[in-house]
Amino acid sequence: MDDATETRYQLASVSKQFTAAAALLLVENGRLALDDPVGRWIDGCPEEWRDITLHHLLTHTSGLGHWDDYPMIDLARRLEPGELLKTFHRVPLRYPPGKGWSYSSPGYVLLAHVVERAADTPYRVFLADRIFDHLGLTRTFAGAPGGRPNLALGHDAEGQPLPTWELDVLGMGTGDVWSTAKDVLAWLDALQGGQLLSEPYRTLMLTEQARTGKGSDDSGYGYGVFVGELNGRRWWHHSGHNAGYKAFVGCIPDLGRRIVVLSNTEATDTSTIAPLLT
Repeated sequence: MDDATETRYQLASVSKQFTAAAALLLVENGRLALDDPVGRWIDGCPEEWRDITLHHLLTHTSGLGHWDDYPMIDLARRLEPGELLKTFHRVPLRYPPGKGWSYSSPGYVLLAHVVERAADTPYRVFLADRIFDHLGLTRTFAGAPGGRPNLALGHDAEGQPLPTWELDVLGMGTGDVWSTAKDVLAWLDALQGGQLLSEPYRTLMLTEQARTGKGSDDSGYGYGVFVGELNGRRWWHHSGHNAGYKAFVGCIPDLGRRIVVLSNTEATDTSTIAPLLT
């Protein structure tokens, strides 16, 4: 694990915060509405999806499954976007939209496609222009890294290099952001402080919009973040896990406390994070 402040790590599912913020920016600008049916923005949706809204995608209440529900997808192999969406269409929903809660990375892939279409801009370009550059997150980007420097190489639990998951299509919107600890701290401050989203969108993102059925520390889900109580104080947070990378971010507003853990080894587990929460 490399703790150099300039080193860039995959944020894995922490990336969902940026997807949610991107969608809310477009809601704020009148380009999207939270009750928009997903079929308005994504062609070829099956009839079973007719009641899925953007709110459902943002809160993991759409009925869509997680990656385990799509065993035909190899997360390391690039698919064409149209092929991926057709694969999502073929798998039945786990429950009717709004009638349950189940974590769904494919739901956030769909959100990224919605953002891209509503903005008429490639998703990663929208993130760069409207979020990263706007907030001065100069070391942060989305998608495959190309020739960018200062990248942490992912490792398995024994310290051997581990091939990364595909980020441009399969990871888009759900696990595609790379960043540094310094940039992530700035991101948490900007999000909590309202530097990106105006009200009521900031509050909508950071407060409970759906019950998860989990324990008190992650009893609810906002938009792109878990919310709950930690030692009697309200907090919001999210973890992430891509092949070779683990991440955790959290914010305890009453204490002005932010927690950022970025790792490039599968050996990182909850024992690394627990001491930071006491």
